[in-house]
Amino acid sequence: MKTPWGDIPVADAHVHYFSKTFFAALAVQKPGIDIPAALGWDAPEDLAGRWIQEMDHHGVRKASIISSVPNDEASVLEAVRRYPGRFYGYFMCNPGAPDALDRVKRAFDDGLHAVCLFPAMHRFSMTEERVGPLLEVAAAKPGRIAFVHCGVLSVGVRRKLGLPSHFDMRYSNPVDLHTVALQHPKVSFVVPHFGAGYLREALMVCDLCPNVYLDTSSSNNWLKYLPEPLDLAAVFRRALEVAGAKRLLFGTDSSFFPRGWHAQIFKTQVSILAGLGIGEEEARLILGGNLERLLTGHAHSKVDGTL
Repeated sequence: MKTPWGDIPVADAHVHYFSKTFFAALAVQKPGIDIPAALGWDAPEDLAGRWIQEMDHHGVRKASIISSVPNDEASVLEAVRRYPGRFYGYFMCNPGAPDALDRVKRAFDDGLHAVCLFPAMHRFSMTEERVGPLLEVAAAKPGRIAFVHCGVLSVGVRRKLGLPSHFDMRYSNPVDLHTVALQHPKVSFVVPHFGAGYLREALMVCDLCPNVYLDTSSSNNWLKYLPEPLDLAAVFRRALEVAGAKRLLFGTDSSFFPRGWHAQIFKTQVSILAGLGIGEEEARLILGGNLERLLTGHAHSKVDGTL
């Protein structure tokens, strides 16, 4: 893709994959209505193909697609297998489910890349004993990572449908990752949205744990919660100072159609990075190189900026 640093292969680290299973789960909670129509969204018959078409249109080389309900590994796995080299598959897991460990083992064996943990959504602490075995599975397989959502969690689709979101923010603090990341040094942890309101805490954990990464996705509206006035450029500057370019993953938080890939987020973030004066090597890392390194099993090797 054309950027201020030249033609750079872009990989989006954060794209929600709203599959048929996702809409079916919502339909159970909101019976009697056409969920996509109520939201004003498309429900593509061929979702994987639609995303490939969208990525090709914008020049996006790869994307991490995230199943957005538990027990939906099959949807992202089908897409990954159908378009090898274009998608990385992420799946949501509730550690409290009786088959959680078996599902994680099977998903990683089948070729999915990241287990996505939402502590506030499923009401658990990352420090609980039931989480450790899931992380041990990831540690045993190079190229498998743990995506951990911290901070503010707001599911817009539930709000639009008038569905309650019984989340518990007591479990949202990135500080909970500190001892966990130290106990599992072979696991790479990705915290999306710069910690989604817990910027200071996310940076503290990054500073103390070299296996913790940040993704840059979404419009980052959590900025309004900070006690001091910071804009997104200042957030990037601090993240670069503490975590460095080697531990930032570009993402958009794209999700539904017809909006498709959120190109404006890409443009905004690229403009910020260029304004901060980063070089081509750093840009290559953030815009795709870091993600590819993590998901090909070279997370703890020397980084040289190449893909």
